[in-house]
Amino acid sequence: MISLKNLHTFHCEVHAEEVMEIMSVVQLEQLFQQGFFREKNWMFLGGGSNVLFTKDFEGTVLLNMLKGREILGISRLGKTMVRVASGELWHDTVIWSLKHELNGLENLSLIPGTVGAAPMQNIGAYGVELKEVFHSLLAFDINTGETKTFFADECGFGYRESVFKHKYKNKMIILSVEMHLATHGNTNIQYGDILKVLEESGFVLPFTPLQVSDAVIRIRKSKLPDPEELGNAGSFFKNPTIELNHFHQLKTKHESIPGYPVNDHEIKVPAGWLIEQCGFKGKRVGETGSHAKQALVLVNYGKATGNEILELAEKIQEAVWDEFEIRITPEVNII
Repeated sequence: MISLKNLHTFHCEVHAEEVMEIMSVVQLEQLFQQGFFREKNWMFLGGGSNVLFTKDFEGTVLLNMLKGREILGISRLGKTMVRVASGELWHDTVIWSLKHELNGLENLSLIPGTVGAAPMQNIGAYGVELKEVFHSLLAFDINTGETKTFFADECGFGYRESVFKHKYKNKMIILSVEMHLATHGNTNIQYGDILKVLEESGFVLPFTPLQVSDAVIRIRKSKLPDPEELGNAGSFFKNPTIELNHFHQLKTKHESIPGYPVNDHEIKVPAGWLIEQCGFKGKRVGETGSHAKQALVLVNYGKATGNEILELAEKIQEAVWDEFEIRITPEVNII
């Protein structure tokens, strides 16, 4: 059995029967021809930044090592098209785009994980989601051994959702992602503390994409623990969406409850606020707990098992339901 402790950001001590590095599409084609995907229990793992292992994996972990970034040219919409292999680190790709004076990814700085995980989750932060810059992706079909292109309207993007988390889970392996990025330098500074941090840094309008990226990095570092120092997978829960009437009812009891309109009849409520109100922020339970600076982040203080982290998550879910009648669901994939 091979340890997976350093292959996922919760750093729980779990094992797999085998770990195989995937360096090329040819390897996947060879595995298909050998009947590997039909006969073996397997999983495709990127940066391991959005997974919680609750037990050993009885099978083969295919470790995504697909690399490469390239600028393809200008699209008919006047955007610069780029293609990035799914095994590249996401944050490194953001920095790469900024060095080439391309913008659109700066608000997504410092998100952990690989590029291949980005469309699976439709990653988002500080008012921007991947779907806004996404053009298409190339995926390997493990049932046919062929590659298939998925355009944006075929991906079923939603809030931390896509068809690759459900319909095509364990059926498609994402190989590369194409995005259309801008060169005009317009930035989104309307969300969170971005504007405040920019002004504190002495920057003045018009803010550059690099300055926005620096601000986002500063904010994330101030709120979120480094997985290399404290095991975690970032936000453990999604922010729930509730009916407007339900929100107004809660407002009578909890005057300070924050909410962000989704449409005319739905409101999104920050899960971190709900968890904090239930007394879990900064609370430690054995070797796990909710982080002191961000209640939404569950952490491994060193020797927590995946099951201990999951038990804490379930207690939090139960407490939030009892207090607010709101169901919060994990953003993290639980295995």
